[in-house]
Order: sequence, then C-alpha cells, then structure tokens
Amino acid sequence: MGNIKESSTNNINKQYIQECDLSYAVCKIGGRWKLFILSKLKDEKLRFSELKRSISGITERMLTLQLRELEKEGLVKRTVYAEVPPRVDYELTEIARELIPIWDALNEWGGKHRKFIELQDECEE
Repeated sequence: MGNIKESSTNNINKQYIQECDLSYAVCKIGGRWKLFILSKLKDEKLRFSELKRSISGITERMLTLQLRELEKEGLVKRTVYAEVPPRVDYELTEIARELIPIWDALNEWGGKHRKFIELQDECEE
C-alpha cells in the first residue's frame, strides 16, 4: 500500500485534527480494539495467546496489527525471551498506565450512557 500524498485532503485534515491534544490522544487509543487490549493489560503482563483468549472475536492478525501499533505509539512494551519455544510478553508502559483512571471513568460513563439510551428506547415503545 502506498503512502498518502502530502497534499491529499485526508492528510491535511489529519494535520488539523492532530493539533488538538484531545483529538491526538483519541487517535492513539481509538479504534475497535485498542482500549480493549490496553484494559486487558491493566493488571498484568500477558502472552499473545492469553490476550487472544481473553478477547473474544478478535482475529490473530488483528491482534498482531493492533499490538504493533500500540508498541509503535509507546503504549505497550513487548518483551521477547530467548527461550525455546520463544516467549513474548506484553505489558503497559508507564505512559499508558496514566490512562487507567481515564478509561475507568470512560467505562463508568459508558455504562450510564448505555442505561440512559435503553431507558429512552423503552419510553419510545
């Protein structure tokens, strides 16, 4: 896949959006799986297979891609042990640990909002 042209509308919009620190942060942890992966690593180091088992519905390929992106962004640390068979652990970095109270608050808000929407739907029926 080729690189995005510097003059493309997509690239220009990305530059403007990234000027806002909040948008920048959301871009780093956004997507379908990233917060879910990060939250699974909240309390412990996990091996790839343990992560895969704990997240139903994610494919190996998607987990691999998401972990690579999180590692590139400095949010996940990957440790490879020189053993046979090879062992790889994933854990949160210190900067990612700062997100824990934020995603705990988002989790609480999400639960409240879900109930709010469900109540609205019930009232409309």
